[in-house]
Amino acid sequence: MKRFTFFVIIFFLAQHLFAQVNTKDIDKLVERAQKHWNVPGLSVAIVKDGKVFHSSGHGTLEEGKKAKVNGATLFAIASNTKGFVSSAIANLVAEGMLHWDDNVKDYLPYFELYDPYVTSDITIRDLLCHRAGLGTFSGDAIWYKSELPASEIVKLAKHVPQAYPFRGGYGYSNLMFITAGEVIKAVTNKSWDDYVKETFFQSLGMKRTITSTTQLSVSGNAATPHKTKLDENQPIDWTNWDNMSAAGAIISSSDDMAKWMIMHLNNGVVNGDTLLDPAQQNTLWTLHNNYTLSTRSKERIPGRHFSGYGLGFGLQDYYGRMIVSHGGGYDGMYSRVAMMPDENLGIVVLTNSMSGISTPLTYAIFNMFIQEDQQDWISNFHRPQKEDQRIVELKENRRAGTSPSVEISAYAGDYFADMYGDISVKEEEGKLRLHFSHSPDLSATLTHWHNDTWQIEWDNTHAWFDFGLVTFHLNDNLEVVGMKMNVPNGDIFFDEYEIVKKD
Repeated sequence: MKRFTFFVIIFFLAQHLFAQVNTKDIDKLVERAQKHWNVPGLSVAIVKDGKVFHSSGHGTLEEGKKAKVNGATLFAIASNTKGFVSSAIANLVAEGMLHWDDNVKDYLPYFELYDPYVTSDITIRDLLCHRAGLGTFSGDAIWYKSELPASEIVKLAKHVPQAYPFRGGYGYSNLMFITAGEVIKAVTNKSWDDYVKETFFQSLGMKRTITSTTQLSVSGNAATPHKTKLDENQPIDWTNWDNMSAAGAIISSSDDMAKWMIMHLNNGVVNGDTLLDPAQQNTLWTLHNNYTLSTRSKERIPGRHFSGYGLGFGLQDYYGRMIVSHGGGYDGMYSRVAMMPDENLGIVVLTNSMSGISTPLTYAIFNMFIQEDQQDWISNFHRPQKEDQRIVELKENRRAGTSPSVEISAYAGDYFADMYGDISVKEEEGKLRLHFSHSPDLSATLTHWHNDTWQIEWDNTHAWFDFGLVTFHLNDNLEVVGMKMNVPNGDIFFDEYEIVKKD
């Protein structure tokens, strides 16, 4: 009897704690975070015990304009798409249409990586947990703003260099999720997004969720992306990600993403219908690839002892509770989805800026419920943006008064990079122009910087990078034989291109 009484007391204490969390306090927290991080607009949804506990929009669709964000506003969820792709494959596994440890090449005969053994041995499971041996974001310069279809991007992955031993490290790879999308297509004879729409969007009533920017015009109520630089927000156009869509093209609302979280927190079952096999969902949420947490990281996020990756989801502990989460980074928009299964609690934060607000805001909301770590997450985690130190050093090291080694016409010509394809430099009206064969939006004018190095002046604004240089390589006969790009940024690595001039 005493034991029963004890558990009854604990139950009511827990209910009392959660009763103290109210939507007004959450709104105040979000509004303070929005102001502190200078975010034009964001939406937040919280689910608890199978229901929507809170849903709100804050700020505006675009900086300086009046239209307001609400729970139906569309944002790019970017890499949170990966959870949909891995869940789709989990369903195919449950249906016996494929197996986690099937070799990728059995479904995509054209698939190749940096090593013949890896090519023949890599499995579908490997694709989804970032252990293929490729570096984080390596090869993203292949697909970024490219007009190539997904299958052609996958074919170019063989030229991406190995960064660590196969299955012996962690390297976040969009290319491998693009490949996973092509596996779904090979198995189902449907595009990955058609399969996901039928399997999840329609069944969950995610009526506002789309998979391409081409559908925005008929959807309405979409936030505008903003390039965030030195705490200033510059509105930019939506960037089409159709060719890498399985890695990050879903566009959704916080209201719709709440439905997605409720399904997962209920072990894949909604209204008595099993949309995701519970046993396979458990596989998604099983640690497949772990990485070391630094002492500094543990200090910044107390209560965390491990962190790693399952299949399409990040996994970690937090004061004895597992957190299943993922972030998303799109041109002008960041997002985060985080679930705490032990508390049947989920949070989604969607923003129209490239600030780091989503992670600390998520932890701050978690702490309102679990009453563990009461630090000021909003203030403690805010770091004003600074100019990339690499760019600062390049500018400081510019040599004044130098001239090109040869006439500018000698730099013009056709170039080639195995990882990308054809690149050309043309002399147009006395200036050098840079053109990418299947990425016309990356065109630029080259202006002399020093010696045989030229500054890249992009025709268009790009979310991830601005300043860049091209250095032309000359042989002993002063013949231009190649070039190297140096565009410092954290995501699109043009310096991976080994560019040679064609004869």
